[in-house]
Amino acid sequence: MPEPLCYLSGEEIRKGDRVRFHRQAAVIEFAAADLNDPDHAWFVQQYGGGVMVQDPSVFGLCFVPVDQLKNYEDLEFIARADEEPSQ
Repeated sequence: MPEPLCYLSGEEIRKGDRVRFHRQAAVIEFAAADLNDPDHAWFVQQYGGGVMVQDPSVFGLCFVPVDQLKNYEDLEFIARADEEPSQ
């Protein structure tokens, strides 16, 4: 089983997470890390995995390859889709 993708703060990145990305409210569209996931295997094959971030108010969709996640200090976990934001 592949290693889960994580935010710099250590939480696992999951679909539906509410995040702050470049100081804007955004949502994780998906986290691709598993070649056995038929919906996202292409991203794993092409980039080694990564995260699709959705921010409809500024940039739409942005894919962050797994090898660049450590450089994204401005991808900040806020809350799981089913939780209240913790600030």
